[in-house]
Amino acid sequence: MFRILFRRLIEVVIFLLLITFMSFLFVRLAPGDPVLTILNVDELSVSQEQVEQLREDMGFNQPLLTQYGNWLMDFFRLDFGSSYVTGQPVIEIVKASFPATLELTAGSLIVMLIIAIPLGSLSALYRNSWIDQISRLLSIIGSAVPSFWLGLILIDIFGVRLSLFPTMGRDGWDSLILPSLTLGLAISGVYVRLLRSSLLDSLGQEFVRAARSRGISEIRIFFAHAFRHSLSPVITVFGISLGSLIGGVVVVEVLFAYPGVGKVVVDAIRQRDYPLIQGYILMMGLIVFVVNTCVDLSYRYLNPSIRLHERKVN
Repeated sequence: MFRILFRRLIEVVIFLLLITFMSFLFVRLAPGDPVLTILNVDELSVSQEQVEQLREDMGFNQPLLTQYGNWLMDFFRLDFGSSYVTGQPVIEIVKASFPATLELTAGSLIVMLIIAIPLGSLSALYRNSWIDQISRLLSIIGSAVPSFWLGLILIDIFGVRLSLFPTMGRDGWDSLILPSLTLGLAISGVYVRLLRSSLLDSLGQEFVRAARSRGISEIRIFFAHAFRHSLSPVITVFGISLGSLIGGVVVVEVLFAYPGVGKVVVDAIRQRDYPLIQGYILMMGLIVFVVNTCVDLSYRYLNPSIRLHERKVN
């Protein structure tokens, strides 16, 4: 375990250097000038001298590598800068909006689990039956429907026509239902099919046949042996697809005007707010890295053969 954590520590240092440089470079190369946005040149009369003075004050007249070096030194001091628009520290803006994104992500994952585990398990247990056919059809439809279109349908039905749930903002638990359903339904189709395929593979393994020969009940075989064994590929895909989930959260937050980090960064991109964009990219990159590290470590629990192999190697 110590060797794995040490290797991960080296990887996170390399990862941080790469993601900070790439995020800094891409943001700086994007079209638009934050100086012109700050001065609001579309509505106010601003002289060229004022533009150049502000550009010099913000360090934009320095070479790109010099700007990156200064920003990297601030980052290692845990100073992510301040927003060009509001003047607030980036870390404070992210801290204020992150709980809403965390709530939406958790709600979406709960919806996904409620749908994927029963449908995937029933499809594997009753292979090629009408239950299997219906669940496969629903998973294909769920995977094919874009999340923003599904969100608009839910808003129209449950928000406008039936007036059951609010369609905008974050005001109470009921405002979380439609965004969570939108994202949870959109991602559940993939996991229904993946869990079905993984369970079918697990039920055909030698250890399942050995358990049946010892007279163990089918329910215990399914939940204590086959289901646990089938979780490894599901968790692997979750770690890989986490980036897509984060992207889906951004779309849903904008659609429902949900005040999370995704909506904040979309506004920051529109306003060319470099520090806030870079802070968001760095935070999301770290989250993806940490989750994938947890996924790798979880294999040792879900797959006992890995622990056995490590003992033989040591």
